[in-house]
Amino acid sequence: MTDRLKSVPGKGTSKPTVLVVEDDESVRRALANLFQSVGLEVMLFGSASEMLQSGLPASASCLVLDVRLPGLSGLDFQAELAKTNTHIPIIFMSGHGDIPMTVRAMKGGAIDFLTKPFRDQDMLDAVSAAIERDRQHREAESILSSLQTRFETLTPREREIFALVSSGLMNKQIAAELGLAEITVKIHRGHITRKMGARSLAELVKQAEALGISRSKA
Repeated sequence: MTDRLKSVPGKGTSKPTVLVVEDDESVRRALANLFQSVGLEVMLFGSASEMLQSGLPASASCLVLDVRLPGLSGLDFQAELAKTNTHIPIIFMSGHGDIPMTVRAMKGGAIDFLTKPFRDQDMLDAVSAAIERDRQHREAESILSSLQTRFETLTPREREIFALVSSGLMNKQIAAELGLAEITVKIHRGHITRKMGARSLAELVKQAEALGISRSKA
């Protein structure tokens, strides 16, 4: 697997979605009924390769993944998703869970590791936590994307001054460092604040931190 799983426009709805990868059809169906009973969308797959061909839903989602699968195992699939920077919270399930397996899954970032047979409520609690984590991750990515779009509207000089302002320098200090008039720096700073949609210096500093902007990267 070399490509990151893509979100599929139009697949599913705005409802949270649970992707289930389990080779036992009866277990898949039982999980589908459980998740649908609480208003969740469900996508069912018999193997990791089937899920790869489908792609990720555009709504907040999580993956309920069996450890033992035909072909690529659940733990190996988790590792491959991490390698391709594909972010989806994972809940593992297994009828043969052991401590090393559980430790590997949790170190890989899994939300939970449930041993079959598990209580329905335990699964629903794990899915709820996973979907909330994915929702927060998506919101953070959306905010960062918006910041990046705004940053790209800055001129090279404005980006340079943005980095200096966010590092704590005053207008006079920036003017001296760049060989500009202080009024010129003040004008640029006003443009930066407007373009970035910042309401204060503190907000500008937070934006710079989120974007990874520093004096050396300006």
